[in-house]
Amino acid sequence: MIQTVWPFLGLMLVVAGFFPALERRTGWRIFDVLPPIVMVYLSITAMAIVGVWQVTPAIHQAQSLLIGNLVPALLFLLMINCDLRAIFRLGPRVLGVFACTTVSLFIAFIATFLIYRHWLRGDDWHPLAALSGSWVGGTANMIGVKQAIGMSDPHLAMSLLTDAVCYSMWVVVLFSVARLAPAFNRWTRARSSGELEVAEVAPSGPTVPENVLLWLGAALLATTLARVVAGWLPTSEMVSAGTWTILLSTLAGLAVAHTPVARFPGAGSISGAMLIFVVAMLASQSNFHGLGEAPLYILCGVTVIALHAVLLMGFARIFHFDLYLCGISSLAHIGGVAATPVLAAAYSRALVPVGILLALLGYILGTAFGLLVASVMSTLAVP
Repeated sequence: MIQTVWPFLGLMLVVAGFFPALERRTGWRIFDVLPPIVMVYLSITAMAIVGVWQVTPAIHQAQSLLIGNLVPALLFLLMINCDLRAIFRLGPRVLGVFACTTVSLFIAFIATFLIYRHWLRGDDWHPLAALSGSWVGGTANMIGVKQAIGMSDPHLAMSLLTDAVCYSMWVVVLFSVARLAPAFNRWTRARSSGELEVAEVAPSGPTVPENVLLWLGAALLATTLARVVAGWLPTSEMVSAGTWTILLSTLAGLAVAHTPVARFPGAGSISGAMLIFVVAMLASQSNFHGLGEAPLYILCGVTVIALHAVLLMGFARIFHFDLYLCGISSLAHIGGVAATPVLAAAYSRALVPVGILLALLGYILGTAFGLLVASVMSTLAVP
């Protein structure tokens, strides 16, 4: 069992690089169904479950430190060749798919409660209500709903566990369905948002060592400066210093994209490697301890996601939404501001700002959504 930081980081790097290299060299058919990034996520998650490493304070600190710094740095690099005009061309579709995602989750939560309410007597519906706040916004919204409805700490543990398990499964699905986009878009008669092209393409050329150093240094410097500035800005339960850091790093990347520095090649390949490493680190945080204590709530969570997916597909058919926007909007609700741009980058780099904006909009609405769900459930609850 790994208990120290450097072997843990070495394992993350090896697994993150192994599957992309295997696909490039062998063209293994399994990658048609499960892309390398999904294989990395599944492999690391499986290792976390079986206990390949022990989550010591040092490893936990390394996970938090790396994710906290690499996600803003990744977003900075992804913005270097981003064209905001491509985002504006999406028009009202972005808000439309967000609204439909929210409505689908509301219906899914209420329908799931009605299905299982005879097993959720008294205040046993509280974890579902708190979970609904998290699945539109984030953990801060879950805590806000908990405080508002007077939910107990043991019930909060059930919400957190259901969130972790179901979110992990849904992330795998959303990464895996990317290759179904052409068929899905034909069915919904939608133009793929992934077809949007950036106005300026990064110059071609080899990624020489000095360019690697340049882009890595610029990304880490931008992240550091963003973190410093974020410390001066006001925060709340919904907008933390980490949220400000992500926003400021994104804006810094957009600013650098309009300078001569953007003509240096290498940002794309470096961000691609960083993306899959960030996914590996996110997967390494998987923690299903106590899984057997909450089978009913996990079943409820799976039911909510299944109903949400079916309803969102129906909305996509009616309003002609493409798969990429549906996936990004779904994870913006269920995942939050850190995970959504990572998925957006895997779909199409032009959509990264969409992922960030939708996730932030979810934070704004999450607590109110959770309280609305709680109000309906309290009315329908069985004593």
